[in-house]
Amino acid sequence: MLLGVNIDHIAVLREARRVNDPDPLQAVYIAKDAGADQITIHLREDRRHINEWDVERIIQNSPLPVNIECSIDEEIVKFLAEVRPHRVTIVPERREELTTEGGLNLDAIYDELDNVVHFFKAREIEVSLFIDPSEKAVKASKILGVEWVEFHTGEYANLYNMLHSNLIHTPHSVKEYETSRKNLKKAINTSLNKLKSAVESADEYGLKVAAGHGLNYQNVKNIVQIDGIEELNIGQSIIAKSVFTGLDSAIREMKKLLS
Repeated sequence: MLLGVNIDHIAVLREARRVNDPDPLQAVYIAKDAGADQITIHLREDRRHINEWDVERIIQNSPLPVNIECSIDEEIVKFLAEVRPHRVTIVPERREELTTEGGLNLDAIYDELDNVVHFFKAREIEVSLFIDPSEKAVKASKILGVEWVEFHTGEYANLYNMLHSNLIHTPHSVKEYETSRKNLKKAINTSLNKLKSAVESADEYGLKVAAGHGLNYQNVKNIVQIDGIEELNIGQSIIAKSVFTGLDSAIREMKKLLS
């Protein structure tokens, strides 16, 4: 299984002091040597971490394919069409969110998505849609003509972390499971089965499948066992571990779990 390493949180550390260190570009070379298969970064509308300067330098210098996560913001879409990453993953985005909270609402922005997808494809840029694991979302993605879908694993990851840790602050969608370990185990299985069914649907429609969000060294094992997922994009847990073990070691350990 391929590993895309999201290096946004290196830029988060840089922006904490608004200086030029640490440089996300340096992480690209370490990731390559450690066995990563792809670099993933998110160019947010508020530029809270990765900025255009990062995107340009990483695309120009990366020895690995570069996957850019972004919204359908017109300014960002035009910029990415000029710098031409290997792939663009379109994600939902709200300024006030700490991190991406779910998959795209395809019904709400279908026409805009259709225009953006064709805009990128005309420039030979692969397009992926970040969606919740459902057959409806998979079918809509196929109709839109993308090559990839990336399934949001946040629900599973939150449930797993609630069961196996003292995690208190949880998204509203899983709060009803807080008081019952039995319910948590059942909900985890339900979430995994939902993901498996969505992967099977994507395979039937001829779509390549990635997954990500909230995955770490403990909860990734169940995702790795799902046939049909070609790639995982993982960031925060790898960068967090690298604080204590170094980035090379953190990536190698995650890559080993995916093999």
